[in-house]
Amino acid sequence: VCCLCHRAEADPETCGRKLEKQGLCAHEFCLFFAIQLGQRQVEELGLTGFLPEDIQCAVHQAAEKRCFVCGESGATITCREMGCDRSFHLPCAVEGGCVTQYFFQYRSFCWEHRPQQALEAAPKDAACLVCLDPVEDTKSYATMGCPACKHAWFHRVCIQGQALHDGMTWFRCPLCRDRDAFLTEMLTMGIRIPFRLPSWESLAYARHSRCDAERCLCPGGREQAEEEGPWELLLCSSCAAEGTHRGCSSLSSTRASWECDCC
Repeated sequence: VCCLCHRAEADPETCGRKLEKQGLCAHEFCLFFAIQLGQRQVEELGLTGFLPEDIQCAVHQAAEKRCFVCGESGATITCREMGCDRSFHLPCAVEGGCVTQYFFQYRSFCWEHRPQQALEAAPKDAACLVCLDPVEDTKSYATMGCPACKHAWFHRVCIQGQALHDGMTWFRCPLCRDRDAFLTEMLTMGIRIPFRLPSWESLAYARHSRCDAERCLCPGGREQAEEEGPWELLLCSSCAAEGTHRGCSSLSSTRASWECDCC
């Protein structure tokens, strides 16, 4: 059982790996989000840099704090808004509408003080670009949008799943393919984006990608791909997230690889 969230089983996509050492057991991200804990510079110490005595102290201090979501004691995560004392367990965050930011300071916010997107509500009959099911036409925790194109809508759970598959190197808006503004906004809104290359599932999907040249010259359109010649589709050799026909980027038939502008 994790000594911080008191769960024997928890979603690893939310809580991370379970770590055990010197009689202590804790989830990776339960450690990072615990308000009383600080990580040492030497990660080999304790549990990835969190000392056993510091962890035990955090558990002791949280013993009287009740999770505002499940009502149980031992909540080690507290809203970072000044003056707010709402506490919760990491596995309870989504149910409670909380935002947990998986970068730098690993800050957490309750439902009242969580960051909000500046976008208007999705139009009626708008569909999630990931699962194609309808999204809510009111601003909500469960529905998110792209800050760049402002026309892409998706469920929080769906875009989180895409982020876990894509990784930091490939994650971008599924509609306009913006990366910078989209990635920054999603991190701020609590989407966890792992620092790794895309998973095999995403790479397999990329094999059926399209030409992303500014001006596609192929008579058959961006989706057409031939085995050789000017309409052979090359994927970026670094991220596999962008593609181009040889003829659309003036690539010779002998050139074996190509990199997109981002890479």
